[in-house]
Amino acid sequence: MADKLFEVTDKSFSIEGVIDKVVRRDCGAIATFIGTVRELTHGKRTLRLKYQAYESMAVKTLEDIGKEVQEKWPGSTIAITHRVGMLEITDVAVVIAVSTPHRKAAYEANEYAMERIKQIVPIWKKEYWEDGTEWVGDQLEQTPYPKGAPEKGENHD
Repeated sequence: MADKLFEVTDKSFSIEGVIDKVVRRDCGAIATFIGTVRELTHGKRTLRLKYQAYESMAVKTLEDIGKEVQEKWPGSTIAITHRVGMLEITDVAVVIAVSTPHRKAAYEANEYAMERIKQIVPIWKKEYWEDGTEWVGDQLEQTPYPKGAPEKGENHD
């Protein structure tokens, strides 16, 4: 069985394993983004994060982003793995690997994919700060979800 290019998981995973999914003989570049849990957010000390997802929809949306990338950067291959559950400071939250024939396209496609993840993938985070906790909401931190996820019927875009 081939490795899945797009995954949401509550288990730790190998960064190298995500990269290996996009290695191709006809590509001379692989750009990798590794998103980790940082300690300071807007001046507040973060102790840990909890990610929650509408998993089947999140995977489908990651696949859609993969199609967008392949349309915009022909000849590219992309793999994305995103963690859910409780993550500690420095834990890996997301890995995006993109291979392309040339480096500039790999950089551009990788950045595009991360921005799209934040815009449209139904993954939410709860921040545990030194002085309390809060469901931050969508990944752009523009739509708060105080209960941890959108209410039924609320638009995820």
